[in-house]
Amino acid sequence: MLRNCYANSMILAAENHVKTIAFPSISTGAYGFPIKRATRIALTTVTEHLHSLIEIEKVIFVCFSKDDYAVYEHQLETLKVS
Repeated sequence: MLRNCYANSMILAAENHVKTIAFPSISTGAYGFPIKRATRIALTTVTEHLHSLIEIEKVIFVCFSKDDYAVYEHQLETLKVS
């Protein structure tokens, strides 16, 4: 479901000619989804869609804590996503 959330958001953004989109760390707060797993899903799903959705120029991931930021930073390095 989390993967679909990111994928559908990317598709809707492209269909509506959105150039920049921002995502919070979806489901990792009150729902308690593991941050490392959520981050990996977010980064891989968004990256996969960026290759085919040329309308989107910029994606921003909003982190609510330094710890969350560190997880995103580590996952970016591990997954070699840019």
